[in-house]
Amino acid sequence: MQWVIPLSADAGPLFSQVYAGLRKAILSGAVQSGGRLPSTRDLAQQLGISRTVVVLAYEQLLSEGFAVGRAGSGTYVSTDIGPRRAVPPEDSAKLRLARYGSAAASAWSRVNFTQGRQPSFPYDFAYGRSDVETFPFMMWRRLLLKCARQASIAELDYGPASGNTALREAICAHLRRSRAVNCDPEQVIVVNGSQQALDLIARVLLQPGDRVAVENPSYQGTTEVLRAAAARLVPVSVDRNGLDPARLPATARIVFVTPSHQFPTGAILPLARRLALLEWAKRNNAVIVEDDYDGEWRYEGQLVESLQGLDRGSRVIYIGTFSRTVFSALRIGYLIVPKSLVPAFSAAKWLCDRHTASLEQKTLAEFISSGMYERYLRRVRRRNASRRQVLLDSIGKYLGDRVEVTGAASGAHVVLWPTRRIVEGALIAAAASRGVGVYATSPYYLKRPARTGVLLGYPRMTEGNIQEGIRRLGKVL
Repeated sequence: MQWVIPLSADAGPLFSQVYAGLRKAILSGAVQSGGRLPSTRDLAQQLGISRTVVVLAYEQLLSEGFAVGRAGSGTYVSTDIGPRRAVPPEDSAKLRLARYGSAAASAWSRVNFTQGRQPSFPYDFAYGRSDVETFPFMMWRRLLLKCARQASIAELDYGPASGNTALREAICAHLRRSRAVNCDPEQVIVVNGSQQALDLIARVLLQPGDRVAVENPSYQGTTEVLRAAAARLVPVSVDRNGLDPARLPATARIVFVTPSHQFPTGAILPLARRLALLEWAKRNNAVIVEDDYDGEWRYEGQLVESLQGLDRGSRVIYIGTFSRTVFSALRIGYLIVPKSLVPAFSAAKWLCDRHTASLEQKTLAEFISSGMYERYLRRVRRRNASRRQVLLDSIGKYLGDRVEVTGAASGAHVVLWPTRRIVEGALIAAAASRGVGVYATSPYYLKRPARTGVLLGYPRMTEGNIQEGIRRLGKVL
């Protein structure tokens, strides 16, 4: 242990200063009851003083009962001094926050609401989670160990800010096949999850006061990042077909959309609106941010082509993440940015955290390029499709015409909209009392919603639990 005891020629005898420093450490809990103190020789070397001075300080501690000596072992804090916690200063400094710090502090209660999921429900329709039971963790561990063993010294140094080259190439190849994204590897910026992607977009493209259009309702991670950036949010209501470009203001600098599975309603933006949205961006020299958080999951017909793949004017920034498909703890996402923006985003990523963890990037690159990722996605699609059908059948059987359902064609959650007016909190509490976890839509609205609903995720539930959970929810309604 390294000890820091300030010593001064004007503060009295040195042994008294050393004694006072050790006593303070013991009383504050920095050294726990029964903990071993450094040898007199080690402490003297650390402080750059004579060992005799330290011996005198230890003798004072021993005589006052703060320490005990054990022959052949050393000097220890007396066990008579009970466990103590470090005592904070009596007067806590009132430190001034920057505008961003104040905005972040005020957002904490809003972005932290998902921590309310801590109670474990027997029938938990939690959403935004990957299917960890299906993921081939054994194969992932083997790949991770292989990459760790083969890593050269150079690979353990700082990596490219934009991401591992092999991973960027693998992401690019996969997106071209599965999402019709039009990109080159140089346009891929690897980030620590889609949340960092949103933050970088706000930092690189927005000035305080810029008008930004967002879907209403929309993902809280997006709206809170924009609030922290001092953007002026313009909520645009969504309908059964998602965001209507005709409602977008001409003054908006950027629009954030989730066209393949609108969050949280699940609406899919039709082709006509996608083209109209691109035309709006061209007409107003605006940027479109396409958050494709659930784009891999489609159960009716072919996967919907990305909005970015339709863009011919380099106005779309595409966001994707592996936290929704692989597992949440793997904080790897990516941005596909127009070539003109690559230098700015690469530099912003470097300024933020230099680069994303290299070993995990290399492992993920091999996981994708070997074909294992696509095989895994096919398994998850089959399982999700089966669970989704059980969910819809159970809703029809136990809830009937008491609810409307949106978002079932794709994604990994649906929304139930009761046809009669309900008190959202009362419904959720009543369901919880029966062991069923359902979640509110109201936190995602910037304006008061005309109606309220509940979110039901299903990737981590068994078919039997889905049936029983909906049966119990039917009793609540």
